[in-house]
Amino acid sequence: MKKSSFVTLVMGTVSGVLFALGMCMALLPEWDAFTEGIIFGAVGIVLSIITALIWCKMENKKLPKMSGKNLFRTIYAVIAALVLGVGMCMCLVWQQIIWGTLVGLLGIIMLIALIPMIKGIK
Repeated sequence: MKKSSFVTLVMGTVSGVLFALGMCMALLPEWDAFTEGIIFGAVGIVLSIITALIWCKMENKKLPKMSGKNLFRTIYAVIAALVLGVGMCMCLVWQQIIWGTLVGLLGIIMLIALIPMIKGIK
């Protein structure tokens, strides 16, 4: 494993965990930690941006250009992740196991569809 891949793996994992923990803190009323959750989530987002910048620097690559195609892919990825999250909430918070599983499966399929959307089919 290359050094840049390892650094990206560690930093990406830490930023993802901070973001997820922050969202749980902010959105679960039982935890009563809304403000702290927003702070943790924001730190996770900032750390993920820093991770992308460090990876580009270590790999000697330029940042991707913001074209219409990349903007569409980004919006699609956010929607797919939200669909997966709604499915998880339906299962875990609202106790709607069957519908939550179906919605979560739709979100997973949408996320898997990103691979051919970005890499293409050869």
